[in-house]
Amino acid sequence: MNHPIARTPEEWAAALAARGERAFVAKQVFGWIHKKGVVDPSKMTNLSAKLRQALADEKLSEWMTLDHVHHSADKTRKLVLRLADGVTIETVLLPSVSGPGSPADIDADSAAAPDDDEDDEAEAAPLPNVVRVTQCISTQVGCAMGCVFCASGVAGLKRHLEAHEIVGQVLAGKALLGDNEQLRNVVFMGMGEPLHNYDATARALKLLTHPEGIGLSTRRVTVSTSGLVPEIERLGKDFGGQVALAISLHAADDSTRSAIMPINRKYPIGELMAALRAYPLPKRRRITIEYTLVAGKNDGPDQAHRLSQLLRGVRVKVNLIPMNPIAASALGPSDWERVLSFQKVLTDAGYSCFVRRRRGDDVSAACGQLALLGAKPKVKGFKEGRL
Repeated sequence: MNHPIARTPEEWAAALAARGERAFVAKQVFGWIHKKGVVDPSKMTNLSAKLRQALADEKLSEWMTLDHVHHSADKTRKLVLRLADGVTIETVLLPSVSGPGSPADIDADSAAAPDDDEDDEAEAAPLPNVVRVTQCISTQVGCAMGCVFCASGVAGLKRHLEAHEIVGQVLAGKALLGDNEQLRNVVFMGMGEPLHNYDATARALKLLTHPEGIGLSTRRVTVSTSGLVPEIERLGKDFGGQVALAISLHAADDSTRSAIMPINRKYPIGELMAALRAYPLPKRRRITIEYTLVAGKNDGPDQAHRLSQLLRGVRVKVNLIPMNPIAASALGPSDWERVLSFQKVLTDAGYSCFVRRRRGDDVSAACGQLALLGAKPKVKGFKEGRL
């Protein structure tokens, strides 16, 4: 049975009808939680005292606490959240940044958010002087994928997050936004592989985009995957391709990718590319290709040219991510000249290719740095930097 936070309005209606409540009360409860971010029943002032007590008895608010907020010099905030069983997860708030940047600080966006050149007529325009915020959320405690450049997989998978624990990160993040900040995008790019925890991820997507709640547009929500082919197909079918898709690719041939990302041994590049070509991508939308540049491993001109050929015929944009250092690995980022050379190969071939802005690395909140507190390496080769 789903936690109350993870109930849809329809499920609330069924649950409350059994208590003799009228149908409109279900929308009120759902709105308190997801639109207003209120999980304390005592503050739901338009509900009866009897119902508020019943919700308290269901332990509506006893499931997640904010342990700590790490503030980066660039205004990124990393939230450490403690769940009911005592484990901790991390989620990151990334305010938009404008103005010139240093070589390690330039990018089209702070995360793999949806295309900004699409027609936004169906969405309300952001208010002037409002800082747009992207939130990066987690879907698992740890990760089973074992990618050698990512701290989340160091200790392996501890457990899946439930849907209310995924959505709860957004509720916690919204509660910390300033008066001039607006949650604009949510990216499933934190700890864990979202499609490995498909059912909870799908329910969280439905809750985050429900018009009676937070009401995010599906094109403002991005799911990133290391390449679980059957679940990519399932995501496309269940959401009609409306949910933005990002692929952690990181290599253009099976030998290199299998060494960096063990999942490639199960779903090699040929199968993955077939799934991307079959994904029901709406017009004027693109799949984001994420490519972490690891010094001396996958950052040479040969890989850039192979990537250029591999992506032919697929509507994509490419985000290059110089590897962010992690304590569990001796691997490191490519030097800046090599990054620019790699980017030039792709831009010369006609691809939109950006270098991911390094954000929050001073508090270990950058891409690939989210980790279990105190985790020790479980995957062989992490510390030595072997591929």
